[in-house]
Amino acid sequence: MERTDDQARPAVGEATRHVGQGGLLEGLRIYGADYADMRRLFARWLGLHATDAAALIEVANCELREDLLTPARLSERIQLSPNATSALLNRMEQTGHILRTREHTDRRVVTLRAGEQARLLAEQFFTPVARRTQAVIDRYPAELLEQFQQLLDDLHHTMRTCLTEAGEAARTARSSGTSSA
Repeated sequence: MERTDDQARPAVGEATRHVGQGGLLEGLRIYGADYADMRRLFARWLGLHATDAAALIEVANCELREDLLTPARLSERIQLSPNATSALLNRMEQTGHILRTREHTDRRVVTLRAGEQARLLAEQFFTPVARRTQAVIDRYPAELLEQFQQLLDDLHHTMRTCLTEAGEAARTARSSGTSSA
C-alpha cells in the first residue's frame, strides 16, 4: 500500500501540518539557527569563544531592556554551571567586556553590565542587522505584528514549560539511575 505524505510524516511534525508543510515552525527553527550563526560570527569577529560572546549578548540585551542580570541568572540563560559562569565572568571582566557592579540596594547583589568598548563593538556589529530586520518588520501591519507577538509569547511560554518538565525528568532519571533514552 502506498503511503500518503501525511502518513510518512513523523509524529514530531504533527504541529507543522496545521501551518502547511512545516512552514511557520520550520521558519522559526531556521530563524533560530540563523541567529545562532550570527552569534558565532560575532564571537569570531570579537575573537571570543562562542560561550563568552553568548554571555556578552545576554548581558547587553538584558541591559537594553533594563532587566539587569546577576551571575546566577546569566548561568541559567547560557546553561553553564555556577563555577563555569564564574570563570567566564573572570575572563570577561579582565578583558573589559563585562563589568560586575553592586548597584542594588542590597549590596550583596552583583549586577552585570557590558563594558563600554564591548557595547560599542556590539552596536557596530549588530546595527546593520537590526536596521534590515526592522525594515522587514515595518512592511507588516501593526495588527498582524501584534498577533505574531502573541504567538511568539505563547510559544516561548510553552517551550519554557517543556524545558522545565524535561529538566525535572532528567534530574529524576539521573537520581534514580535510569534514563529514558
